[in-house]
Amino acid sequence: MAEISAADVKKLRDITGAGPMECKNALVSTGGDFAKAEKMLKEKGLAALEKRVGRATNEGKIFVKINDEGSAAALVELSSETDFVARNPDFIALGGVIADKVLEKNLSAPNDELNGLVQELATKIRENMGLKRLCLVKASSNEYLTQYIHGDGNIGVAVKCETDKPEIFKNEEVKSFIFSLALHIAAFNPAAIDRSKIDQKWLKEQEEIFKSQMDKDEKLKGKPEKVLAGILQGKVNKHLSEICLLEQGYVKDEKLTVAKAIEECSKKAGAKLAVNDYVYYKVGQAE
Repeated sequence: MAEISAADVKKLRDITGAGPMECKNALVSTGGDFAKAEKMLKEKGLAALEKRVGRATNEGKIFVKINDEGSAAALVELSSETDFVARNPDFIALGGVIADKVLEKNLSAPNDELNGLVQELATKIRENMGLKRLCLVKASSNEYLTQYIHGDGNIGVAVKCETDKPEIFKNEEVKSFIFSLALHIAAFNPAAIDRSKIDQKWLKEQEEIFKSQMDKDEKLKGKPEKVLAGILQGKVNKHLSEICLLEQGYVKDEKLTVAKAIEECSKKAGAKLAVNDYVYYKVGQAE
């Protein structure tokens, strides 16, 4: 029988993620044949994973990466069963690899290659994982991208701003302000940039909810229809001001709306500045 060295056991552990005794036993049972031992352990890992396939993957991390040219940003949600695995260095490294591939190959959705990478690590760690979603945000020469990751990767944001004078994106104050917009979006999760971007069907449903609430309010019984219409519109306007980015109180000075803060930054920079797009990802949150 071939002698099993500690170095062989370590090498097998590094590849398969199995425990030291599992690795040693696999090498012993295969007569020291490293390839067969690796295959045996990977098959065990896959079998263990198959038993966990139905388990919920509500933990995980958000990864955001901008390419060196600043022309594209990738956002990725990689999920796991437990927060423990979400903190695993291999899990974190995989999220970075996937984000790089999204940028490199201009991907807009998960594919077999990316899902295969996730499956490979899931087999090694023996915990159910998933590539929940990803997106690619592209920027032109008059646009600027920035990113923000909140906490331990629970929330990730990418923001795209545009200007009529691209040179202002070299201004550190302007870059800092755009980063603050990303921080604001992470904190308040606006539904849209402004009212024009709100889905009209959804808005109609909200109006119906407000009207139903008003119909049950005894204080409003007997009020003229014109007055009731005004109250309803007021409720809708208040709600829109709370969920539309440009109307929200700016995170660093709630006396200012985000629109006003952008206006002030634009004046200081001597150029027009506007939020063109943003993406907000939160672990476990449906799109």
